[in-house]
Amino acid sequence: MQHMEHILVVDDDREIRELVGSYLTKNGMRVSLAADGRQMRAFLDANTVDFIVLDIMMPGDDGLRLCRELRSSKHKAIPVLLLTARSDETDRIVGLEMGADDYLTKPFSARELLARINAVLRRTRMLPPNLQITESSRLIGFGNWRLDTSARHLLDTANTIVSLSGAEYRLLRVFLDHPQRVLSREQLLNLTQGREADIFDRSIDLLVSRLRQRLRDDAREAACIKTVRNEGYVFTLPLQLLETD
Repeated sequence: MQHMEHILVVDDDREIRELVGSYLTKNGMRVSLAADGRQMRAFLDANTVDFIVLDIMMPGDDGLRLCRELRSSKHKAIPVLLLTARSDETDRIVGLEMGADDYLTKPFSARELLARINAVLRRTRMLPPNLQITESSRLIGFGNWRLDTSARHLLDTANTIVSLSGAEYRLLRVFLDHPQRVLSREQLLNLTQGREADIFDRSIDLLVSRLRQRLRDDAREAACIKTVRNEGYVFTLPLQLLETD
């Protein structure tokens, strides 16, 4: 039987919750609804979901706080799309910093929301082709780091765990899949988020900056991810496929 994606829609606006839920259900998805963070937490404690649509502007714990909470919990691997009523770039940047996988500005079309959800789910399910040979028990080594592809986190030389958000993990996997190759912002956005960049979209620069922080890679003297002026970014370190003990 084909897997039916389970989507949790969290929004304090009852009309929006029900409209979104109805549309996604009609398009072959299983949908559950929550009105706030309390209901979201209770539902996640008792159920498994594949995706969360999370409104930013809610009373009590807003969507940004809830997104950050998710990324530091046992639910950190669940993809999150943020809904924002503002077109302000600050909301989008902060949302990505909190670990969101994508965002959509209200008012939005249900068709676009469905397309965004499907795009994120495809990215989450699919590994880069030439790294699919690595087993879940393998580690990918580069520089002073190892990426655990099963737990989806980094390990340094002291075996200290450095957690990655879903977006950070996907970006790193794209770089590891294309070492020594300059990738444009447009290519990175398409490979990590499944959509084309517009002229003002700087979300990839923000994501690269976050990943550099995780790798302790100073942008001014980058050893892992180097900026190629007017072109994009390149991952410069050689890779090793390592067996676990």
